[in-house]
Amino acid sequence: MKKMLVLLISLAVVVSLVSCSPQQANESGDKKPDKVTILLDWVPNTNHTGLYAAKELGYYAEEGLDVEILQVNEGGTAQLVAAEKAEFGISYQEEVTYARVEEIPVVAIAAIIQHNTSGFASPASKGIKTPADFEGRRYGGWGSPMEEAVLKAMMDKYGADFNKLEMISIGAVDFFTSVEKDVDFTWIYYGWDGVAAELKGMDLNFISLKDEDKALDFYTPVIIASEDTLKNKPDLVKRFLKATTRGYEYAIENPEKAAEYLLAVSPELDRELVIASQEYLSRQYRADAARWGEMKEEVWEDYAKWMYDRNLIDRMIEPEKAFSNEFLPKE
Repeated sequence: MKKMLVLLISLAVVVSLVSCSPQQANESGDKKPDKVTILLDWVPNTNHTGLYAAKELGYYAEEGLDVEILQVNEGGTAQLVAAEKAEFGISYQEEVTYARVEEIPVVAIAAIIQHNTSGFASPASKGIKTPADFEGRRYGGWGSPMEEAVLKAMMDKYGADFNKLEMISIGAVDFFTSVEKDVDFTWIYYGWDGVAAELKGMDLNFISLKDEDKALDFYTPVIIASEDTLKNKPDLVKRFLKATTRGYEYAIENPEKAAEYLLAVSPELDRELVIASQEYLSRQYRADAARWGEMKEEVWEDYAKWMYDRNLIDRMIEPEKAFSNEFLPKE
């Protein structure tokens, strides 16, 4: 089942930018920092703040790393990381699961956010309070099999008829434009669009995936690396995660200050929204976990089984090979 899209344009861009040269000595005999690249999953946003904080606060430099953070606009991170065009990437559990099924050798090494903060949102005026209310409505999304499976599962749970839901592709159109013009509800991450709605004074109905089905409390986003990188450069991986952990811990303790590091690289972002989103995510990054980044095997097992039962993947993965806590700093 070939569901993973290889983005040749993105690959060409990244290959031209990424330097994978080993640590070298400079003229004075000192070692140069190891050059490391991490690919984002989308435009810079508050999911990524810990990376920018770690870079600007010198945490990476303290670990002997020169980290470059690059943007890949439309997915494909798993393939690029597997091909070792970058040491690390930002992905999500669904993409890693598909990758493992297709024998693309990537491994999740840290959960950026401990619980799934996404769900289906609509203006309260539309009266969509539960998935039973999806009947006869217009849903705006991107048309993936996973998306349809989630909608159907939720409607089935409430005895609603999935065939009475109209699916409309809205691409990258933002939530507010979509629900005002074309559709009744969409799938959002509360940490961005939900917080933005609060700032706008819009009363939302929000149906959380994790509250509707425990199996949908999957990790999104995650940091990934290739199996070869984990095998051949374990010390580099540990140093990278040590500094990254410090960056996210800083964002947890100092959300407003951390937001400034994101705004410095993306000044076009709405300042008020970035700060408010950062405040929200400061409580979500680690949440109830013993340490930032830690993952549970049962979460990988449950979600893969959920996908397998709905024919989204044609075989089960080995969850213990899809993720690792081994490279995170010890408690």
